[in-house]
Amino acid sequence: MPPAVVLVTGVSRWLGGALAAELAADPAIDRVIGVDTVPPAPEVLRRLGRTEFVRADIRSPLIGKVIESASVDTVVHMNISATPAGAGGRVSMKELNVIGTMQLLAACQRSPQVRRLVLKSTSAVYGASSRDPAVFTETMQARRVPGGGFAKDSLDIESYVRSFARHRPDVGVAVLRFTNLIGPRIDSLLSGFLRMPVVPTALGYDARVQLLHEDDAVAVLRQAAMGDFVGTVNVGAAGTVLLSQAIRRLGRVALPVPEVAMGSLGRLTRRGALVDWSPEQMRFLNFGRVVDTRVLREEFGYRPRYTTGEALADYARTVPPVVDPQLVAEVTGTARSAVGRVAGGITAVQGLLGDRRRAAPPVPGLRAVRDA
Repeated sequence: MPPAVVLVTGVSRWLGGALAAELAADPAIDRVIGVDTVPPAPEVLRRLGRTEFVRADIRSPLIGKVIESASVDTVVHMNISATPAGAGGRVSMKELNVIGTMQLLAACQRSPQVRRLVLKSTSAVYGASSRDPAVFTETMQARRVPGGGFAKDSLDIESYVRSFARHRPDVGVAVLRFTNLIGPRIDSLLSGFLRMPVVPTALGYDARVQLLHEDDAVAVLRQAAMGDFVGTVNVGAAGTVLLSQAIRRLGRVALPVPEVAMGSLGRLTRRGALVDWSPEQMRFLNFGRVVDTRVLREEFGYRPRYTTGEALADYARTVPPVVDPQLVAEVTGTARSAVGRVAGGITAVQGLLGDRRRAAPPVPGLRAVRDA
């Protein structure tokens, strides 16, 4: 049975607005209410359709009045900030993420009409370290627990959501752990990083990156709001790319720097308003992260339309290259061929010398000397 009244937090951002627009276009849903602290941009507002926008702060008790007065039965929580700069500083970011979620959950717990809660979480809760497994399943925990920032906030938020589920077992709770999102329209942390003409990377590291196209993200959120899946699910596309491959395919220039300098470089990019990367996100650039998506395909019932490589290619259409990727591929191929020819020549010489040694006649008197 489809929901009657859906409340979506964070509709001023692209993903929240796209989801609200999808739900509002469904005639089976009576009302869609979009909540955010700031009004949507004109282009976002135009596509919201019949979504009713309410300017409210989820940190305020006002959110409880909105849920109660509108008889909301489904809540999709997406108003979680990933960058301190976007939230007005780390203190404001933590208040919005953690305190705001606590207020929202308290309002849901008091409302008998609420029957479903969907949380947009992140695979960053698994952390990133050299001890990580090849892939993370939903039952695994971080080998190195994130100590702060967006990842730590997300861990706390998931903990509060699990507590809510214990107190309201009648509410179906779905926690969606998204990998890095990318696409022509969404503005994510990773897309901002890869948009820089010169992309700094940690010397000696080449992280595996798993992506999810923006259209698949919207489809998964819509299915979670409309369906009956309960539990935690990793949401990512098939396949991975190395960070170096992603940089080359986008026509960017990689700048390998010593690992000890990455922290200072991250602070410089934040001060220059280029990219707002936390230490946890910098570690992701070193080690990467890949999640298992069996539950997404077999239990949740969704198979992403785009693979990781296809999602990256679709994003690449909107990013003018600094260096022609074809030229990079040709130079790389030429270099590899040259190395292969040199290696083949060395192997042939070694084989020829070995044959000559084996075919050489014995030196007279050598055996007698050895025996002596």
